[in-house]
Amino acid sequence: MAEIAFSLPDLGEGLIEATVLEWLVAVGDQVERNQPLVELDTTKSSLELPSPQAGRILRTVGEPGDVIEVGDTLVVFEVEDDTAGIVGGVPKQKPKRRRVRLNAPDED
Repeated sequence: MAEIAFSLPDLGEGLIEATVLEWLVAVGDQVERNQPLVELDTTKSSLELPSPQAGRILRTVGEPGDVIEVGDTLVVFEVEDDTAGIVGGVPKQKPKRRRVRLNAPDED
């Protein structure tokens, strides 16, 4: 048996965090690959994040209302084979926060 952590993946479109709305699994549950794990809310939409693999849920991180940043651990699985990797990837470094600078139009 091995433990594998699954981090919040890059959700695209410059999103750097998501808010936990509801956990769809509990500690001790056996899950299958692609089974919905958690419902998240971003600044752009709500989504259900599927499980990247089969295994037993050892730990979930965050309660409803908690903000999780991209790259932070979301779920820890117990799996039969530690060579079974997580589908997809997460950047090793946290993304930089973006700032938008608005310039006033030039007045003639």
